[in-house]
Amino acid sequence: MRERPKNWRPGRQQSDPARSVVFEVLMDVEVNGAYANIALPRAIREARLGKQDAAYATNLTYGTLRMQGRWDAILMHCMDRQNIDAEARVLLRMGAHQLLDMGTPPHAAIHETVMLARNKVGTGVSGFVNAVLRRVSERSLKQWQEQLISDHGKVNTVGFLAAWFSHPQWIVRALSASLREHGRSHKDLISVLRAHNEPAEVALVARDIPVPELMADISRGKMSSRPGELVDTAVLLEGGDPGRIFAVQDGYAGVQDEGSQLVARTFAAAEISGPDSAWLDMCAGPGGKTATLAALNPRVDIFANEIHAHRLDLVRDSVAPWADQVHLRLGDGVEIGMEEPGRYDRVLIDAPCTGIGALRRRPEARWNKEAGDALDLVRTQLSLLESGWEALRPGGVLGYATCSPYLAETTDVMDTFLAGRADAVVLNANEIANGQSLKKITGTGDYLQLWPDEHKSDAMFLALVRKAEG
Repeated sequence: MRERPKNWRPGRQQSDPARSVVFEVLMDVEVNGAYANIALPRAIREARLGKQDAAYATNLTYGTLRMQGRWDAILMHCMDRQNIDAEARVLLRMGAHQLLDMGTPPHAAIHETVMLARNKVGTGVSGFVNAVLRRVSERSLKQWQEQLISDHGKVNTVGFLAAWFSHPQWIVRALSASLREHGRSHKDLISVLRAHNEPAEVALVARDIPVPELMADISRGKMSSRPGELVDTAVLLEGGDPGRIFAVQDGYAGVQDEGSQLVARTFAAAEISGPDSAWLDMCAGPGGKTATLAALNPRVDIFANEIHAHRLDLVRDSVAPWADQVHLRLGDGVEIGMEEPGRYDRVLIDAPCTGIGALRRRPEARWNKEAGDALDLVRTQLSLLESGWEALRPGGVLGYATCSPYLAETTDVMDTFLAGRADAVVLNANEIANGQSLKKITGTGDYLQLWPDEHKSDAMFLALVRKAEG
């Protein structure tokens, strides 16, 4: 009798390669805190997935991550026990997403997920996954929505909105408060939550190349694009790998969200008095805004500071075409004011923040943050503001930016910083942004707050403050 292979199991079928990749990536995110945008391309390459399978793996990975809050709320109704291992949790979310969002036939979604469970974890888990997903499949998505409304009483409660639109409750509250602060209605909350669950388009910035030439370069690479919607330097890539574009490879164009482009341009357009030749980008990594500023202002010396050496390397790569103009500095931004008081004409502080304004591109980030995370960040943000103000000369302009609409790290930080500061003159960033934007910026007050639904960009915040002379 021929000896069987060591790992032989009776009746064992191979798992679908694309779903296997998704499971491994989601487990890496769930257990190790990996970034999906880094882990997924690597896993796709290692598995040698074809174009169609790679696209399927991408949709299932990001879709499951975006909507895992909804699937968890639904799965609670289908399990007798809630304390389950990470492997089972990830498998059930994957199965629920296929059943309720991707339109996969129930027999296929359940069978493939059960086979994945059997091959990756074991027969015990596969039986549990089979039973739970069959219960999920007994109701339509609309029926599950009605169940979650019933769970929370009304459709406009924080609990229902958080569960259905798959956001932690603290982020729902933070978005609602920020919308009201910036002149929008609480009714707009659903629009913003929906926008967070739509994949972000890849935006390119034409830095040292005309937009028509960049679009022609993209076309030569057998890819399609269209002009940006928020700023005239932007091009939206309609599929494909931006790394294949020659202008990107040469550094004359780069991947940069349209909101980030507008923030850089608005900062550069703020009126100052006196000379305008020395700019400080205090938190420069990974270098996108630095490169954009250099391309916009070729006669300006830009000093790009970054506290982390590996991120300063990214800045160096980003600004390579402007190496003679951009001067790299490794150090802690909070020390610059003391070391170089009054040296700079403009200071940009793109501060470390919770990053909840970029949930379209980083769906897993919503599950890795807590409201309390902002407390330590606020202390850092205030220290950077104090340092940047000391480094700024009278008559110059300071820009404070975050990729977050959370009031604790935007308007509240600015209120604290400005309190009792007689030499600070707040500029109307909305008005200045309107001079740079293709769309009308309608926010109230002096601070610029962008939104993913209105502006198709990350929810960037920008405050501009001039230091009074005399």
